[in-house]
Amino acid sequence: MTEEVQIVPMTVEDYDGVRALWMTIRGFGIRALDDSREDVERFIKRNPTTSVVAKADGKIVGSILCGSDGRQGALYHVCVAEEYRRQGIGTRMVVRCMYELGQLGINKVTLIAFKTNDVGNAFWKGIGWTRSDVNYYEFVLNEKNITQFIGE
Repeated sequence: MTEEVQIVPMTVEDYDGVRALWMTIRGFGIRALDDSREDVERFIKRNPTTSVVAKADGKIVGSILCGSDGRQGALYHVCVAEEYRRQGIGTRMVVRCMYELGQLGINKVTLIAFKTNDVGNAFWKGIGWTRSDVNYYEFVLNEKNITQFIGE
C-alpha cells in the first residue's frame, strides 16, 4: 500500500469502522457486551488517550483498545487488516499505546493472545514481548457476554 497510514487516538465515532475491521479478522474473539458500542464508548471515556486506530485514506485499517487500571496497562483487540500487515502498522500502534501509558506513569503492559493465534503470537514474539508463565482466570458476570469467534 502506498498511501500514508496515520496512527491517531480512537474515538467513539470510529466504532463502526473498528467493528467492521474486527469482523474481517479470522479467529478474532468478540464479546456480546464488552464489544458493543456502549461498552467501547465507556472504555474510551475511562481511557481517553490510550486507544488508537490506524487510518489510510480515511478507512480504519488497524486498531487497539488500550487502557489502564492505574497500575498496569492492557492491550485488547489488537488487529491490522490483512492487506496492510507487515508494514510496521501494528508495531507503530503498539509503540503509540505504550508511549501514552508511559505518560500516565504505567510501567507494565499485558495482553492476551489465544494460543491458536499463530499470526498474533509471531507478531508479539517478533517485537520482543515475552510470554509469562501465569494462569489466566476469568469469571463471567453476565452469561450474555459469551465470546464469539469470527470464522476460522
